[in-house]
Amino acid sequence: MTAPSKAVLITGCSSGIGEATAARLTADGWNVYATARRPETLTALEQKGCKTLALDVTDEDSMRAAVDAVSAAEGAVGVLVNNAGYSQSGAVETVPIEQIRRQFETNVFGLVRMCQLVLPGMRGQGWGKLVNISSMGGRLTFPGGGVYHATKYAVEALSDAMRFEVKGFGVDVIVIEPGLIVTNFGEVASASVESSEADGAYAEFNRKVAQLTEGAYKGPMAKLGAGPDAVARAISRALAARRPKARYAVTPSAHLMINQRRLTPDRIWDLMMRTQFPTPKG
Repeated sequence: MTAPSKAVLITGCSSGIGEATAARLTADGWNVYATARRPETLTALEQKGCKTLALDVTDEDSMRAAVDAVSAAEGAVGVLVNNAGYSQSGAVETVPIEQIRRQFETNVFGLVRMCQLVLPGMRGQGWGKLVNISSMGGRLTFPGGGVYHATKYAVEALSDAMRFEVKGFGVDVIVIEPGLIVTNFGEVASASVESSEADGAYAEFNRKVAQLTEGAYKGPMAKLGAGPDAVARAISRALAARRPKARYAVTPSAHLMINQRRLTPDRIWDLMMRTQFPTPKG
């Protein structure tokens, strides 16, 4: 019997977690296909031994083409790492609906569609790994992050359902839950508030959300974070495990905040948030 393909396809590899994961898994000996919307950003990974492809998780033709290319070369995608994603911040009422749709297209619908496209090949060979990058923000919610948190809660729910649904076909579903990761992620999230309401009922709140978001990645809290390679190492361990865990929290901040939220009643959590965020009010 032909050995199953263990080719790895990773989305969102132009920087940060995706770039670090592609480099780490290649060094570990995996056959890695690193992807990005602009493949010219992947030159450094190509020099490290990665194969590279164009892939936009908001475009059906692009997703199909990437999966077809790996399947044609390797027989199937053996491991899918759904990493592509970003954070939209701002009070929910103030975020333009088209930006909310764009957030879900990238963080949720692209992830689901990639799973749908690779699963037939995984099922056919009786082996596969779906690695979904969630966040500690999939287990708790900060004010001003409702749209982003909603996408990560969706990733958690979808992963839980698929873990049961595909196990009998030899496919594992693994959720990675990073906390503070020192990349440009915080700056992007902070800047996204600027596209929300600048004046009006939520103006002060949104400004504070932007300030706190950027500060979390640059201030004292950053000591509880880590670089992108911490996530890459967690993914490497999960793929090497005979029986991988359903979830891997990464960084001290993730362990701390997930456990704190689990043990804190909703009313107490809200009181804690009021010590950090201004309460929008008339």
